[in-house]
Formats: sequence, structure tokens, C-alpha cells
Amino acid sequence: MKTSKKNLPFIGLSSLVLFASSLATAAETSHMDHSGMDMSGMDHSSMDMSGMDHSSMDMSGMDHSSMDMSSMDHSSMDMSDMDHSSMNMSGMQGGEPPADARSPDYSNGVPYGQYGKPMMMGSMPLWGVSVDDLGYQFDDDQINFEATGWYGTDSNRIRLRTEGSAQTKDDKEIDSLSSLAYWKPLSIFWNGEAGVAYDTENDKSAVMAGIVGTAPYFIETDARAYLYTDGQIRLDLGAEYEWRLDQHWVVIPEVGLTAFSKDDHDNDITKGFNEMETEVRLTYETFSRQLAPYIGVSYETALGKARGQRRQHNESVDSSSLTTGVKFWF
Repeated sequence: MKTSKKNLPFIGLSSLVLFASSLATAAETSHMDHSGMDMSGMDHSSMDMSGMDHSSMDMSGMDHSSMDMSSMDHSSMDMSDMDHSSMNMSGMQGGEPPADARSPDYSNGVPYGQYGKPMMMGSMPLWGVSVDDLGYQFDDDQINFEATGWYGTDSNRIRLRTEGSAQTKDDKEIDSLSSLAYWKPLSIFWNGEAGVAYDTENDKSAVMAGIVGTAPYFIETDARAYLYTDGQIRLDLGAEYEWRLDQHWVVIPEVGLTAFSKDDHDNDITKGFNEMETEVRLTYETFSRQLAPYIGVSYETALGKARGQRRQHNESVDSSSLTTGVKFWF
């Protein structure tokens, strides 16, 4: 069908009207406020915006506080090429607290009351008494004792220790070696001691230093050296092991050695190792474990030149005895 020439001006005028109307609509849309529009039901998953250029978009005035992004999946987002060096995070929480954030003693101005300021358990001075042996030897007819008392903290203590025997017949002589020492941990399993001592058997004072702790296989070990005023040096070595049969019954074997640096005929002392003492106890610990009666067997023998010296004085070289007693602490 051919269009008549008289209709051409009308068609051109209609096109111009439609073009002008579309321009006016676009202009009005650019100034529209979309903040009240609900697009929650729209499906954007099929929209391809990979070719869109967002670099020139100004979003500084946008309010994102009401946007709910809890259902968004960020696992596929690649931010490896992002440059965070220019990001200002000075307003974020962290760093040193302000000077008035809390009081130095964490009390925040609240008084401690009648009991005073609390202390950490390791810093609190405490005291204790431990009696490792208070028993009777039937064959030797004597009472053996070994006790320790201490006062201080887990890092520093003062210890008073005494050990010896008391005869229950004839002159009832008491032989003891007592020491007052400063105690301090050296490592996890070992503690050091240093102080002064007094030996009633030879009536001499001494300077003492020692190390006490737990050797491998849970063997309780102690080594103490005594320097007497006359230059004599005494060395005491001891080891003890607790073989637990159940919650209450415990077998405790122990051994002790004594050595001297020089001869002392006035006190029946010879150079080198003088004697060895051993004992095996069967102990029953009560429910509180603070009281443990025991029964055992002890054996003592002279070593080295001390054997000949004892024979010269018509003294026994070896002796054994049935023992019974108790150990406790509080």
C-alpha cells in the first residue's frame, strides 16, 4: 500500500510529539525518590550487572543502616585485589584503655570492708607443720623423729627442720640435727635451701645449703651439705618413693647416706661414707590423709672405715629393728 504524500507531514509531527514526551518522562524520573519503594519481592538473581560501571556512582549520602544483608551469600566474593591501606580504622575499639577506665586495684572505688584487700593465693603468707616420722624402734629402744615447720608464700619461705633420735633407756640421750633455712623454688620440681644448723651429737654449729625435689619416676630426693665451724663437711643424701596400693594403703621405701670430709675420732667419724639407713613402711592414710599410722622394718649399717672403728669400740656394725609410728601434717 502506498502512502499518500499528503499524510507525511502528519506522521513526522506524531514522531516529534512521542520523542518529546519520552524526554520529559526521563527528566521527571531522574528526580524521583525511590526510598519509599518496596523492592523486597523483586528477584534480582537474573539481572546481569557485570557490564555496569559503578566507579562514577556517588553513594556517600546513602543510608545503609536499615538494609538487611543477613541472607546475602558473601562466600563467592573475591576481595583479594582490594586495597585496605587507605582505610581509616582509628575509631574502632582496641588499643590502650584510657587512664580512667578502671582503678589500679580493680576496686572501682568500692571499699573492701572489714577483711581488707583480697590477695592471690600464691602471694598469701601461710604456715604449715609436717611430721614425716615419729616412731619407735623396738630393738634399739629409741624414738626417731623428723619434722618440718614453715612460714611464707609459694615463692619465699622460712623453714625450721629437725631430725634425730631419743634414747628411752640409760642416759636418755637425744641426738638431733636442726636447721633454720630460707627456702625458694629453683624450677618446677626442685627447691633450694640455705641457712644455719646445729648438731647436738658433736655440739657444733654449721652453715647449711641443700636442694630438695622430685627426681624422675616421682622419687622424692634431698641433698644437704653442712659446713661446721671446725672445717668439717657433712653430706646427707636421701631418697623416698611412695608406692600406692589403693586410696589408703601406701608402701614407702626410703634410704639415706651420710658422708664426711675428714676424720674426727672424738666423735667416731671417719672420712668418706660413714653409714647407710634404710626403712620400708606400710602406711595407712586416714580419710583426711593428714594422719597416717605405719608399721615397718629398718636396717642400718656402717660403711668404709667406720665399720672397723665400730668394731674397735665393741659397737654393732649392722642393726635391724621393727618400727611403728605415725606421720601427720597440719
